[in-house]
Amino acid sequence: GERAWAGVGETGIDLYWDKSTLDIQKISFARQIEWAKDLQLPVIIHSRESNEECLELVSAGQDGRLRGIFHCFSGTLEQAMRMIDLGFMLGIGGTLTYSKSTLPEVLREVPLESIVLETDAPYLSPVPHRGKRNESAYVALVAEKLAEVKALTTEEIARATTRNALRMFGVEA
Repeated sequence: GERAWAGVGETGIDLYWDKSTLDIQKISFARQIEWAKDLQLPVIIHSRESNEECLELVSAGQDGRLRGIFHCFSGTLEQAMRMIDLGFMLGIGGTLTYSKSTLPEVLREVPLESIVLETDAPYLSPVPHRGKRNESAYVALVAEKLAEVKALTTEEIARATTRNALRMFGVEA
């Protein structure tokens, strides 16, 4: 029958505003990683200013049952490849379109099979809507930018990233 939940999260660690809560965030995140494994659900990871801390906990918790998405990925190529090696995909949104973004260089090297598109609405609107309320429809602008980065068509990007999302969430295409 129908599952009650599609995934666990958004959860993780956020060190942008307050680093003093790291210990309690680690405890909470580790517990939610266990829930994801027990329920055989993907975990959606928020890793703002905390890629290394999140990678440490994901690595420690990976027993072959853990999968998920690093939401709003903004790390290095080395971090991206570690995430992928741990069975995760990278969630890519509006920040890909920003002029100072390092994501184009990183994503050029990342396998398309490891990327999903996302909005983070109402935040992080892609160019030309940056600074305004984000809308789900704007994910098409992210797909266009990723197509440019990968030298593919927008349709190829849409097909691949949709297939990736369906696979991650265990939905039949």
